[in-house]
Amino acid sequence: MIPRIKKAIIPVAGLGTRMLPATKAIPKELLPIYDRPIIDHVVKEAISAGITEIIFVTRSGKEAIENHFDANYELEHRLEGKGKDIILGTVKNIIPNGVVISSIRQNDALGLGHAVLCAEHLLNNEPFAVLLPDVLVLDKKNRAKNYSFSKLVNAWNDTGVGQVMVQRVESDEVENYGIVDLGDSKSQLFKSTNICSLVEKPLKNIAPSNLAVLGRYALPQDIIPLLKKTVPGVGSEIQLTDALNDLLNLNSLNAFETDAYSFDCGNKNGFLGANIAIGSRDEKTKAYLESIIKIFFKNIEL
Repeated sequence: MIPRIKKAIIPVAGLGTRMLPATKAIPKELLPIYDRPIIDHVVKEAISAGITEIIFVTRSGKEAIENHFDANYELEHRLEGKGKDIILGTVKNIIPNGVVISSIRQNDALGLGHAVLCAEHLLNNEPFAVLLPDVLVLDKKNRAKNYSFSKLVNAWNDTGVGQVMVQRVESDEVENYGIVDLGDSKSQLFKSTNICSLVEKPLKNIAPSNLAVLGRYALPQDIIPLLKKTVPGVGSEIQLTDALNDLLNLNSLNAFETDAYSFDCGNKNGFLGANIAIGSRDEKTKAYLESIIKIFFKNIEL
């Protein structure tokens, strides 16, 4: 019987240097995407896929992330006393019953692979998911919310084969991503396809495909001993991609393609795009955005 994925690692120990000075005193994961922090969107994405334990790999100075998901009795009491029930509902019981949040410190920024290893003792030899908090995956409106990640986890639950979410990018952009090589196989939306290898940020003239790794993984416990053997690479970091390539020599690893919108909220353009994309799903906000954009495109100074 294939063990189901119930645990998810979310690495939140990064310094957020691409978003300075906004992240000088505020963790980048708490920057708002429309009406809630980035990390709130990502945690809810995990929970919607059946995850019951969220493991934050964190560092000193990031305690506010854990506080966001904790109860704030004074705030809740004041909102309740003023009859602000709608607002109260947005801050109370953010985490549903049956879901646990754990935290472990990453003492040094030694890469995504190292972050996963920091959480090893909390995994209990079980398969697990990894979600990068910088990346917002926004499924199309005609699908269920968080459709893509739920399907990715289901692909593991059905097959027991590790899954890496991928998305097609323009050929000029491949050198900004990890790219999967599928050999002679063809990827299909929301289907698993066997990976031959992963290539980190290839030049476009030698890239094996335009399928970019999106920052969502469902992984077997077998990846842990491989990470322990992984030699630090660029920046003296332990790269998860290196261990995934080693996993391919021992077992299967599949690409899982999505056509969801994705935004790298760790940079200014992605952050702005994510806010516009989610804000536009509220009709009143959409109308306001359209009016502001018209002003800018007419070159009228505000």
